[in-house]
Amino acid sequence: MPILVQKFGGSSVSTSENRELAIKRVLQAKEQGYAVVVVVSAIGRQGAPYATDTLIDLVRSTGSQLVERDLDLVLACGEIISAGVFVAELGKHCRAAMLTGQQAGIITDSVHGDARIVNVHPSRIKALLAEGQVAVVAGFQGVEGNGEITTLGRGGSDTSAVALGIALQAEAVEIYTDVAGIMTADPSLVSEAIVLAAVDYQEMLQMSYEGARVLHSRAVEMAMHNNLRLIVRSPAGQQPGTMITSAASYEARRIHPVVGVAHKVGLAQVSVYSEARDPGLDCRLFSGLAEQRVSVDLINVSPNSKVFTVGIDYVERVHKVLDRLAVEYDIRTGCSKVSVVGVGMRGIPGVMATLCRALHEAEVAILQTSDSHMTISCLIDQQHLPKAVNCLHSHFRLAQLGG
Repeated sequence: MPILVQKFGGSSVSTSENRELAIKRVLQAKEQGYAVVVVVSAIGRQGAPYATDTLIDLVRSTGSQLVERDLDLVLACGEIISAGVFVAELGKHCRAAMLTGQQAGIITDSVHGDARIVNVHPSRIKALLAEGQVAVVAGFQGVEGNGEITTLGRGGSDTSAVALGIALQAEAVEIYTDVAGIMTADPSLVSEAIVLAAVDYQEMLQMSYEGARVLHSRAVEMAMHNNLRLIVRSPAGQQPGTMITSAASYEARRIHPVVGVAHKVGLAQVSVYSEARDPGLDCRLFSGLAEQRVSVDLINVSPNSKVFTVGIDYVERVHKVLDRLAVEYDIRTGCSKVSVVGVGMRGIPGVMATLCRALHEAEVAILQTSDSHMTISCLIDQQHLPKAVNCLHSHFRLAQLGG
């Protein structure tokens, strides 16, 4: 019997009405002859009683901090509760059993709060499927070699679903979320954004890196390396959603080299000034940032300056490093990064020209750029983000990619 993994995000299990829609998807898959494994996120979002951010706020409200090992134990409860509630309602329609990440056989490394999956032993899931039951697994969590519970970082339930799909040799993994599929831009910013019928793994991976929050990048990486089909869709309605696969059609890319506009907010631009006769500064600078666990992006290095971006939460650490180096520097906060993505831009002239023309016409100043074979990114003032995303979406005619 073919296996289908269905992952339901926090919004999809947030209310009894939403859970009923999710359960209909499970029952439809069973009627189609699939053995079904369900992976659930914690119920709802910040403010909901058992959402991950709510649990974090609850711990912080004590005025003290838990060590990462103990915090993982608390956060894992959100998905376990969600799995229990889902099984209770699904059990009205068919046989089902819940499993924690550990019981599902998800083995991770020992990094609490951001663990990576190193192996999956799905024997208990296979036994449940053989009995005709639906296995409902708490996402976002696993267990390391010494038996300690770990969590997988933000979006970790996507990674749980894909890892199980690979281990079970599933036909596909369906990711159910609050949007109808992968869209050409954030619909909260661009009213003309449309759902893409198909996206290449590499495009989806790049869009995830550049700020699209529909899918976790680790999940996409794992699916790509194992050629596992991903389908992103909404529990409501009958829309087919977006298929993420290496078999995406490239016909449209000949006319549309760009398939999406992604963005990140909350960035700061760091400019470090130096004299050319100090060639060792590069190494001291970036080694110091690495020691402080500061992730840098949009890096431009020249003999007289080093310019890069960091998340706003890292600014205090950056100050510490730069003050220790006794260098002259500026830090500009209130920045965003906007990126155009598409495998079709590879080797195609004029993409940068279109991007520059669009932002110029919208009176959006480009503070910094970076590019690769399938991405061009621009740093801009965050106040200009809505019009930047809209003008790029319009100039690259992304509304014509529907279907």
